[in-house]
This record gives sequence, structure tokens and C-alpha cells, in this order.
Amino acid sequence: MASRKWTILVAFFILLIAMEAAIVNAQGKGNGNGNGDYGKGNDKGNGKDNGKQDDKGKNKDKSKDKNKDKGKGEEKPPKKNYDESSDYEKLSPLPSGQERGFCKAKTACQFKTLVCPAECNQRKPKKNKQQKGCFLDCSSKCEATCKYRKANCDGYGSLCYDPRFVGGDGVMFYFHGAKGGNFAIVSDHDFQINAHFIGTRPQGRTRDYTWVQALAVMFDSHTLDIAARRVSQWDDKVDTLIVKWDGKSVSIPTDGEAEWRANGDDREVIIERTDDTNSLRVTVSGLVEMDIRARPIGEKENKVHNYQLPSDDAFAHLETQFRFKNLSDSVEGILGQTYRPNYVSTVKKGVAMPMMGGEDKYETRTLYSTTCKLCRFERPTEIASSEGLIAQY
Repeated sequence: MASRKWTILVAFFILLIAMEAAIVNAQGKGNGNGNGDYGKGNDKGNGKDNGKQDDKGKNKDKSKDKNKDKGKGEEKPPKKNYDESSDYEKLSPLPSGQERGFCKAKTACQFKTLVCPAECNQRKPKKNKQQKGCFLDCSSKCEATCKYRKANCDGYGSLCYDPRFVGGDGVMFYFHGAKGGNFAIVSDHDFQINAHFIGTRPQGRTRDYTWVQALAVMFDSHTLDIAARRVSQWDDKVDTLIVKWDGKSVSIPTDGEAEWRANGDDREVIIERTDDTNSLRVTVSGLVEMDIRARPIGEKENKVHNYQLPSDDAFAHLETQFRFKNLSDSVEGILGQTYRPNYVSTVKKGVAMPMMGGEDKYETRTLYSTTCKLCRFERPTEIASSEGLIAQY
């Protein structure tokens, strides 16, 4: 009997162990399913709470990002239309006299050193008329080339003589305008360049002889003026150029780098002498580079063209070559329109003086007015003054 009880106890004990194992195994399966449900529960139940927690975490990250962006917003923004080509540090010349520049622009040329060619070893040669200058270009071109630092009256974007243009399409044309008139040379979303015309009308003629005496470059809230002063007798050794920045006269140094600089909002303005007198290079970063020269109407030229100019006026005027940057496809102006992608010239070809009309479309009320029938540039006010700038005729 005792043996039988013992057998029953052992069997009961084994049964208990088996049952416990089954329960443990069931719990294991339950946890596994539970984990699966928990995984599903990321969309439901506890998962929502965890999802919220994750979202909170994301919101915190977004908040950090916003704070970072806010911090960035407080920093000074980079310059508009940054001019990569001239972003270099001047290094000491080689023993041969060749000047060098260390490129800082973030292009393929970054950290490279450009060396001026032997035939034009200086960036700013003193004898500009006879000697080419070295141009260091740290843009993607990454090159050092030789160029004359003066207006090429037969090159693209030139405005010379009485007055004769060469458009962005390479087509030459004349635009007479009117004596004392002001016309938009270029008008785009970011800037406008107006020109003041001087002239004379000899007895018996039906139109004026005209020349460009002053230019006004208007961008943002700034105005840069370059003009040729009226003189009775011309002297190459006397500087006739007048430069004004926002209505105030500017003196361009004649020694050292022979340049003047200003920061107009987000753009840098550089004016440098390219000769001892009457010759400048003007750069407004991201917009335009201009080579400008002041010159008179000589006695021989006066006779050949029968201008019949008075003996007490040299009719000092400007010869300019423009190089534009980042023009829009809808640019306007006497010269500006010729840079549009689909522009087709309307001037008559094969004649001695192909004429461009449009005086009524591009005439402005003053040198500083940005309003004409087709002008595109707008700014709040016309704040500059023309006092002492425009020659009165």
C-alpha cells in the first residue's frame, strides 16, 4: 500500500512538472505573440504612445533645426551673384616678375595658384594703351589670360562714337537718341543703366549729332555715376572723368592698386584706373563689368564728319564696353535687348549706318529715372542727384 502511495505521489509530482513546463512554454509563445502584437501596436495601443514619443523626439529635432535656421538667419547672408572669378589672394611675384594669385573661390580652381603669362606679367600694367594686363580667373575656367584693359569699340557690348553699338548678338547698329535726352541702355530685374546724351544740330540738318556723356548704374538702392566733364580744350594729362557714389563725389587713387571699393548692400563695387587719366574699369559684382574711356571730338574728326562743333567745347564723351553677368531672358534696353536668347535684330543689314529705332520705348525722364515704356527695373525712389554731373547744352 505504501509503495502504491509513493507511486501516486511520484506520478503526481511528474504531472505537476509537466504542467509547469507547459505553462512556461505557453508564456513564451504568448510573449512572442505579444511582441508581435506590440510591434503591431506601434500603430495601435501602446504603439501609439511610443509613436507619440517618437514624434515628440522628431519635434524636438525640428525645433533644434529651426533654432539652427534661426541662428543662420541672423548671420550676414552671402553676396548676391558672388563673383568667383576675382576671388583670390594676391601672392608675391615670381623672380621673373610674373604676378600670382591663390584662388579661394569654391570651384574646381579652389586652392590653386594661377600665374600670369610671361607676355603679360602684371595684372595692372601702367602703360595700359600699349600693354595687355593679366586676368586671373578663379571660376570654373581656372585660367590666367592676357587682355587689354580698355574698351574695344568693335567688341560685343560696346558703345562708342556717335553713338555706335555692337550688340550681344554681334550686330553693329547706330542709335541717335536726342541732344539732352536720357535713355535706358540696359534694364533688367536687378539693375538698370541709363545714358545721358549730349549733342549738336548744325544748321540745315534734320537730326542731332549725339554722344554719350554720362552713365548711371542703378541697383538695389544705390546709384553709381560715371561722366565726362565738359572742357573747352582737351588735355590728355588732365582727368575729365567724374565718379559719384550715391550722389557723393569719389576720388580714385592714382598710386598703389589705384582703385576704390565700396559695398552696396550685398554687392561689391570696384573702380580702378586703367591709365593715368581718363580710363577706368568698373565692376559691380554679379551684374556688370565696364571698361570706360573719356575722349574728345578731335579737330580732324570734326571736319571729316562736318559736325561743326564750337571751338570752345571739346565735346568730351564716353567710350564703353560692357560685360554683363546673369542677365534674364527678358532683359530690355537699347543694348540689353540684343542679349535675349531669341532676339532677332531689326536693323537693316548691308548699309553703312544701320539704324536702331526705339527712342520712344527707352527714353527716361532723367538720368536716374527707371521708368520707360519697356523698362523692367524697379526701385522705391530715385535718390541720386545729377548736380555737377550732366553737361548742359
